[in-house]
Amino acid sequence: MNYQTIQVRFQDSICYLRFYRPEANNTINNILVEECMHVLALCEESVTIVVLEGLPEVFCLGADFQGMYENMANEHEHAQNPEPLYDLWLKLATGPYITISHVRGKANAGGIGFIAASDIVIADQTAQFSLSELLFGLFPACVLPFLVRRIGFQKANYLTLMTQPIMVQQALSWGLVDVYDAQSDTVLRKHLLRLRRLSKTGILRYKRFMDELSDLRQCKPLALASNQEVFSDAQNLKGIFRYVETGQFPWMD
Repeated sequence: MNYQTIQVRFQDSICYLRFYRPEANNTINNILVEECMHVLALCEESVTIVVLEGLPEVFCLGADFQGMYENMANEHEHAQNPEPLYDLWLKLATGPYITISHVRGKANAGGIGFIAASDIVIADQTAQFSLSELLFGLFPACVLPFLVRRIGFQKANYLTLMTQPIMVQQALSWGLVDVYDAQSDTVLRKHLLRLRRLSKTGILRYKRFMDELSDLRQCKPLALASNQEVFSDAQNLKGIFRYVETGQFPWMD
């Protein structure tokens, strides 16, 4: 199948899913979410490992502000429904396959959601991680349940408040990254050689058990409501649209 926003290939029981919106810095739009969910549905029966990748310079930069701006300019409904994206991350976290994020370059905002929802995170030395939402009066409501589960409350809190990137070495010490190396492709291959020995049934039972231990489903209503609140705030939208038009951040005069 031909996809607009991703590239997909299957190799034995492994699915490689690459975000591919080079013209938009791999930002997240509705089509990307729908296409990722379609691929994960194909992985239900026989795939044991799903590898998420981006471009060499950017993994994923979060919400598509340009798309939001264009919808608003064309008088389309600008309010984003966050539920499909939350459900996508929930599927990555709980689905019957091992999920690996292979991160190179920048990961920001919603891009961190994909990483935090993954079972294993492998990065190269160029990887950097940030949550920039508060600069625009937003906050990463849907990312945080997954991020807190992965690195703990205070580190997620600090990353949210500071809004600046952390480098891969710090991400490793925080547990956001499991392993990094300049030759991350080699590290990925070594992990796949080991992980492909695991049975589909064993993975299914283990992920189902881990799902019961987490509170990701219980967090969903609060996360969705909070996301919709900040993305429907007129002042926040004004700042986002000025940033798209001029490159000026909301605090700049």
